[in-house]
Amino acid sequence: MNMLANTYMTADLASSQALNAMNTAKLQNQKEARAAAEDFEAFFLGRMAETMFEGISTDGPFGGGHAEKVYRSLLMNEYGKAMAKTGTVGVADYVMKSILEIQEAAGQEVL
Repeated sequence: MNMLANTYMTADLASSQALNAMNTAKLQNQKEARAAAEDFEAFFLGRMAETMFEGISTDGPFGGGHAEKVYRSLLMNEYGKAMAKTGTVGVADYVMKSILEIQEAAGQEVL
């Protein structure tokens, strides 16, 4: 009887460890999906800001030129990152939801 109880305890422990590993993997997957979604939102908002600033001339005190175009591109990327960090636009939420749905559907197809 003691051996049977020991076997059940070992199986229960293994099951619990497997469940913990699955939960940890799922949490890690959600974090990675969130990071990818936020990166996408930052890129999207940066490109949107770039088109908004396209019509503004660069012939100010620095004279424009290629260097100012490069700087403006970098500045727009940073604007996109700053806007994405606030979370007020909400693109990342929808992208993350879509990523997780696609992964879930792909995981079900494998089974």
